[in-house]
Amino acid sequence: ACRLPWWRSSATCKSWQSGPFLPWDRCQTLSMKGINTTVGQEQQAGMKEEQVLDVEMHLARRDSEALFQEQPETGNQYLEDTLLRSYLKTHLPPKILEEVHQDLEMFGNRLLTKIQPLSWECELNPPVFQQYDAWGRRVDRIHTCSAWRRMKEISAEEGLIAEAYEKRYSNWSRLYQAVKLYLFSSSSGGFSCPLAMTDGAAKVIESLGVPGSLKNAFDCLTSRDPEKFWTSGQWMTERRGGSDVANGTETMARKQPDGTYRLYGFKWFTSAADSDMTLTLARIADAEGQCTQGSRGLSLFFLRVRDEEGKLNSIQVQRLKDKLGTRQMATAELWLHGARAELISAEGRGVAAISNMLNITRIHNVIGAVASMRRMISLSRDYARKRVAFGKLLKDHPLHMQTIARMEVQVRGAFLLLMEIVRLLGLAETNLASEQEQLLLRLLIPVAKLYTGKQASAVAVEAMESFGGQGYMEDTGLPVILRDTLVLSIWEGTTNILSLDVLRSLSKSQGQVMAVFLSTVQKKLELASGAEELSPAVQRTREAIGSLRQFMAATGSEQALTMELAARDFSYSLARIYTGRAMTGITGPWNGLALLMEHAARPDASSTDTCAALRWCNQELCPVAVESGRGSYGGGAALQDSALVFGNSRL
Repeated sequence: ACRLPWWRSSATCKSWQSGPFLPWDRCQTLSMKGINTTVGQEQQAGMKEEQVLDVEMHLARRDSEALFQEQPETGNQYLEDTLLRSYLKTHLPPKILEEVHQDLEMFGNRLLTKIQPLSWECELNPPVFQQYDAWGRRVDRIHTCSAWRRMKEISAEEGLIAEAYEKRYSNWSRLYQAVKLYLFSSSSGGFSCPLAMTDGAAKVIESLGVPGSLKNAFDCLTSRDPEKFWTSGQWMTERRGGSDVANGTETMARKQPDGTYRLYGFKWFTSAADSDMTLTLARIADAEGQCTQGSRGLSLFFLRVRDEEGKLNSIQVQRLKDKLGTRQMATAELWLHGARAELISAEGRGVAAISNMLNITRIHNVIGAVASMRRMISLSRDYARKRVAFGKLLKDHPLHMQTIARMEVQVRGAFLLLMEIVRLLGLAETNLASEQEQLLLRLLIPVAKLYTGKQASAVAVEAMESFGGQGYMEDTGLPVILRDTLVLSIWEGTTNILSLDVLRSLSKSQGQVMAVFLSTVQKKLELASGAEELSPAVQRTREAIGSLRQFMAATGSEQALTMELAARDFSYSLARIYTGRAMTGITGPWNGLALLMEHAARPDASSTDTCAALRWCNQELCPVAVESGRGSYGGGAALQDSALVFGNSRL
């Protein structure tokens, strides 16, 4: 299944001729046979042939020697992740920490010995679509490999969904689930994607109070029994594509005499098409067949993909999508020809009902982003210990280590932002979150999703480069990580879409969420001001907050266009300030925010923790203020942008 490296492949005469390996032409030398020559010429030819044999034997010996480069490896991901372990030690109550430590260590061993090999099998054996059987009957079967099916069983056994809903550890259950998903993600062979939608579907059903008709579905989605466990899809994107579901959803729902509905329409991008169930949006048709347009016309439906006999629920598979990455997972185009479904939201309240699902899947997106960064840096670090270049190991080249260190600062910030979000979510799910914490969670989910998605692709490209040419070789597995990472800034809302969502959260709360953000940052800075070694970071963060306040005051009366142009830089500013600042508080595990400066202010913090906090704050923390000062959002900026884009093209 894997291609041999070039130095192990057999060479033809043509390749020998064109290559630099031999001082003469093997093919031409062998062609001397059968030509009448003098004795001296024969002796000369014989000597040349002996020399050729000597070179061939030397190359054969080289062929049996060790490879030129050692393969980078990782061990138990949990035990090797010092940041993760120090975070859990700082924040989890001792009794909970003792229990989860044992489980995570065992899970780390299972990932290394059992799950990682399955991941590569999933990559080598992507799903195959069979539209017809041998006798011409339409069957629409999606065949997945045994490793993919085993991933589903493992997900149930490890409680990767169940853990969040059993609430064994009260408000820490959601954080513990996120930690397991973080460890699982880079070894999941793409199965983390259906788990995201499964978690989201369970959250929606839970938010509806688990009505009787959905109790079996909820039990299956949150089961630890591999025979019972279900995964869910999330069918929202239609022919027009994109995030504009309010104007792009054409699927129609017709009510039946028994109270159920039949769905008719085309779903253009359905991830995890082999799932057991799905949630989907559709417009309910009235007696005349008319539907309400816009978001007010959308309702949320539950449907089983197949019946008890395994037959599709009046669904036809048009084709599997040919994607850049996440090839391990079946993503399909589907026709709904009267698929039986159940209305689970209030009529016309589908977007509001599915928002819980989107919040969960966006958090899973953050988990995948942080996990991919951690995996690439772990491999880069191990490679630096083994690879010799220019007479010394890569780890002894200062510039190489500087490059990896800069990536490490990014992944540390992203990890702690992730932990902060799932900590807040755990409080909200157990009714322990204050109103301020709930507002903060609403703001941070889109901020973290958009920012870590960009971080992940940048880190993946940089880390790939740290392997030199080997990073570009398909059979190293490194291009797989890069391809799968690139979807993270697109799926569940692109960077621009989520930046506008951040603005909506500010507007919807009438400024409350921003007031909470700024006051929380300010309080933590006051708590951190006593740590002398962090004073440069504290000062830079205070300056960034001041710049952010000035920007908001200056744009308070500006037109909507100004804020739209600033939306991306504004969201980046929130992410950088919160990640650098929230670690400033020296607080207990029950009420402290947990980002870079706070982590560095722990009593047992290392100099590395302090260095990471300082370096994070060395970057531009408030880019929106800088760009505003340059006139990037002024009245003529939009026209200038259009002129730059279309100036050299014929419209």
